[in-house]
Amino acid sequence: MPTKRDVLAHLSREELLAVVDRFELTPPDRRAKDGIVDTVAASKKATLPALLADFSRDRLKELCRALGLDDAGKEKAAIIERLAGTSASPATATTKSNGSGKPAPAPIEIAPGDKLTVDALERYLWSAADILRGSIDSSDYKNYIFGLLFLKRLSDRFDEECDALVAEGDDPEDRDNHQFYVPKRARWAEMQKAATGVGETLNKACSALEHDNASLQGVLAGIDYNDERKLGDARNRDVVLGRLVQHFSKVRVRNVDLSEPDMLGRAYEYLIEKFADDAGKKGGEFYTPKKVVELIVELLAPAEGMRICDPTCGSGGMLIEAAHFLQRHQKNPKNLSLFGQEKNLGTWAICKMNMLLHGLPDARIEKGDTIRDPKLRDVSRERGELMLFDRVIANPPFSLDEWGREIAENDPHGRFAYGVPPKTKGDLAFVQHMVATTNKAGMVGVVMPHGVLFRGAAEGEIRKGMLQHDLVEAVIGLPTNLFYGTGIPAAILVLDKGKKADRKGKVLFIEASREFREGSAQNYLRAEDVKKIAATFHAFKDVEKYARVVGLEEIEKNDFNLNISRYVETADAAEKVDVAQAIAKLRELERKRGEAEGRMNAYLKELGYDA
Repeated sequence: MPTKRDVLAHLSREELLAVVDRFELTPPDRRAKDGIVDTVAASKKATLPALLADFSRDRLKELCRALGLDDAGKEKAAIIERLAGTSASPATATTKSNGSGKPAPAPIEIAPGDKLTVDALERYLWSAADILRGSIDSSDYKNYIFGLLFLKRLSDRFDEECDALVAEGDDPEDRDNHQFYVPKRARWAEMQKAATGVGETLNKACSALEHDNASLQGVLAGIDYNDERKLGDARNRDVVLGRLVQHFSKVRVRNVDLSEPDMLGRAYEYLIEKFADDAGKKGGEFYTPKKVVELIVELLAPAEGMRICDPTCGSGGMLIEAAHFLQRHQKNPKNLSLFGQEKNLGTWAICKMNMLLHGLPDARIEKGDTIRDPKLRDVSRERGELMLFDRVIANPPFSLDEWGREIAENDPHGRFAYGVPPKTKGDLAFVQHMVATTNKAGMVGVVMPHGVLFRGAAEGEIRKGMLQHDLVEAVIGLPTNLFYGTGIPAAILVLDKGKKADRKGKVLFIEASREFREGSAQNYLRAEDVKKIAATFHAFKDVEKYARVVGLEEIEKNDFNLNISRYVETADAAEKVDVAQAIAKLRELERKRGEAEGRMNAYLKELGYDA
């Protein structure tokens, strides 16, 4: 079986550099292939299954042939497992089918006393999807897998706490001794016993958990494990769900079993990204690409003591990244107050679970339509006014139709001071909500389609109003095809109510659309791209063919149009041509052509071809 280094040795330097960029590795010399191979081979983060996932099926087959492996099969996952040494060759293995025509994933074997690694856990969790794939739509089965992972984690952690309490002579059934009390019917050992009525057993377990834990209210109720429309008749439900329960039974996820303290949250993020990729267009409803999230958080630079809000929070990635930002800067993420609202109830539940698995149980995540019914209100203030935040960050749905104009026209919260957006374009409705919920020194970071930069009529007036009030600090153009669900280019708007003195009356334009890593299905920002954009924003200076600081006077002359190409010149300067010199060269070439033609005619005449 080939080793990781064997596989890497067959990759080109360009392929290796793409791996280095993706996993943020630092080889000693990007020009020397051997050094790059050493760096990737030594990385625990850049595992073979993870780094091979971006390769085409044809390229994977080429690698199999180069390494003397069988290249049969249509499924990328099976070929990757063969290259990574996690499954036998299909020519010799007796693999069972998972019911969808795909080979079952290789089992994860954890030796007694060994810790579960991030890579092993990620592969194990993703392989659970194979049990459902082909039975129900990929945009639906994420809820079942997330729910079961959450049930398993709560049950395993409860058992771990009980063991510790018994060892200390305390009562393991005392609810005050547990972060989450797991009643008997919700404990994994009980769920494993169910041979029939598995869906009903799981539903009752979820209901019991919510009943005994106020903080879990509604989190699991939206997952119906007995849904005949999605999981088929009773017999099929028992078969499919029984296999899922047994699959999750093979790995224990107590704290003591994990090789890293935050790995369960990281594995959850991995699952969210994989489900977004699998769901295609629908994936954009609950997931923003990780590097885009990192970029916006780097721009806003949250600090301890701040209140952070995402009014369209999806699965919560932006809020979690704000906490990660503090960790990277040796600050305490517990000193952030996190808030969010999400309209889709299934996505809201995933967000709540995501927060809990990341150790952020105090995050307040509301469910509902942010425009029609903003839930983040300060009950201590008169009339329950909207809460105000230090940083508001979001990736709202692009150009949403029927976004709630009827509410905006008579908004009781006064959020639309700069005008009411068109009925079929809700982009600037979300931006104005974000501005309205930012405190007097706060900042907004939001992903928007390019249309908001130049569209006229009502949107033009809104843009004009925000510029005249000096709210816009930066406009950053992103590459095309970064987001699930749309290939159109997007931009990041940074708005700041507390601009520094040297930034007042100015807007920084950054043209970052040309630097990215190209993928087979979509494009990706690299770590170096994020670093360059963030550094340029914080420096707030001109960079030739990349960034320019523009005064509001110039923007006003352009009718408040924020199209980046109006302000940042990216085209290469035309080469200057010396006309006289060019004519002289042309005449010289004509003379030489004439001489050659004369010699050729003379040779033809000698040969008797003179006409």
